[in-house]
Amino acid sequence: MRFSTFLLLGFVAIGTTTSYAQSAQPLAVHNSYQPPVFTDAKRIEKIKATQAVIDQLYKEHATNNHFPGMVYGVVVDGQLLYTGTAGITDITTKTPVTTQTDFRIASMSKSFTAMAIMQLRDKGKLQLDEPAAKYIPELKKITYPTSDAPVITIRHLLNHMGGFPQDDPWADRQLAATDQELLDVVKRDPAFSSGPGLQYEYSNLGFALLGKIVANVSGKTYQQYITENIWKPLGMDHTYWEYTKVPAGQLAKGHRWINGAWRDEPLLHDGAYGAMGGVITTLEDFSKYMALHMSAWPARTAKESVVLKRSSLREMQQPGVVGALNAAYKYPSGRSCPTVAGYAFGLRWTKDCEGRVQVGHSGGLPGFGSNWTILPDYGVGVVCFANVTYAPTATLNIRVLDTLISLAQLKPRQLIASPVLKERKEQLAKLLPNWKGAEQSGLFSGNFFKDFPIDSLRKEASALFAKAGNIVRVGEIVPENQLRGSFIIEGTNTDIEVYFTLMPDNPPLIQDYRLRERSKK
Repeated sequence: MRFSTFLLLGFVAIGTTTSYAQSAQPLAVHNSYQPPVFTDAKRIEKIKATQAVIDQLYKEHATNNHFPGMVYGVVVDGQLLYTGTAGITDITTKTPVTTQTDFRIASMSKSFTAMAIMQLRDKGKLQLDEPAAKYIPELKKITYPTSDAPVITIRHLLNHMGGFPQDDPWADRQLAATDQELLDVVKRDPAFSSGPGLQYEYSNLGFALLGKIVANVSGKTYQQYITENIWKPLGMDHTYWEYTKVPAGQLAKGHRWINGAWRDEPLLHDGAYGAMGGVITTLEDFSKYMALHMSAWPARTAKESVVLKRSSLREMQQPGVVGALNAAYKYPSGRSCPTVAGYAFGLRWTKDCEGRVQVGHSGGLPGFGSNWTILPDYGVGVVCFANVTYAPTATLNIRVLDTLISLAQLKPRQLIASPVLKERKEQLAKLLPNWKGAEQSGLFSGNFFKDFPIDSLRKEASALFAKAGNIVRVGEIVPENQLRGSFIIEGTNTDIEVYFTLMPDNPPLIQDYRLRERSKK
């Protein structure tokens, strides 16, 4: 649950008196906190029940947009819950698409390259804010657009902030270029559209350079490094770089829709630009990669993946640059909901007006289009591959997720309150409304009664409790995080919302407090 600090919180309390001198003892508040994971079987069944509707959405979209073939999947709690297919892999052979069909996923490849960079960072082999030229010496001689421009860092490249121009049409045809041809671009002094670090601009060249950094740091080709350190540990045994390595009958051929008919779109061989878009994989294999990203949430004390630790996965998924604010955004259903979008490390990030966060990436190359999107707070994600040029799949997946949440009545993951937050809630509730003994209780930080005079606290609480009538119930704490939350005191006439925040020193004492009326629904 990702609420803003004040607007979406609920409050509560009630009152006798007690001394809490023992609460001033240091508390092991962090190691004992275990956030929840989804384990509700009923929730899974509700999602399964949406399959017919979701299948219809995908297949109608495929027909309307002239997809020769398509495969999709819904991933829930790290498992590929259900899948669907439509059409053919090849307009010549008419081979049906299956969940084992290998599709080129284009720019969905970028996060594999970013993950390789994060692995090397975690091993101490590089740092994200180091100059990229430290690992690609040819970059030392490039001419920057202004004399005050900073040098390009690895982080700049990960966030598309290197200053290179958007290069989709040009880069789409560079996939098979050799390492030397990539370096020749650098040696010819590449053109800049802006100075490094000034603005987001999508750069395939930048990710090709990241692939070169992976190779130079690891001593292996980036293809070999990613295969050995990401694909194999995840069991992605049907994922390839070179299309000629895909077993006969399993490869989806690329197509283009022109003049009311499909035509073949020849595949490019693997090369230096594969780091930006060269991965060929199956839906079943890619769902394992999605599950890895989904496993990063929530933060918890548990065994780590051998591929990448959860904190680094979450770092990959956080926006390093805000790319756009869309105040007029509407979901495909027509519901208005402003969104803000950003770019993380090889991943796109979006947050909407309802606080719903989406993480994933699209892919588009001549012959192919794809998208994967996860909702980390909901534990659900969808993926779709198609074999027609720049197949529009991103909006489709957004529509599917929105429909899935509505039909299955899914709610975001709710945080479990930490032990200290629960304890402080109980202690605070007993002081209300008269605050008797509060100043001697040991529950409050040194600033508290300077910022909230005791007379004012008593006056405010007494007035609200009188208005509430008889107290019916004190609700449970609703955490915003481990040290901040709210609870509801239910009265016969109206309810009271109590909000408080604990300080960072140990033991965490109450440093901030709010009380307000909350009308009954």
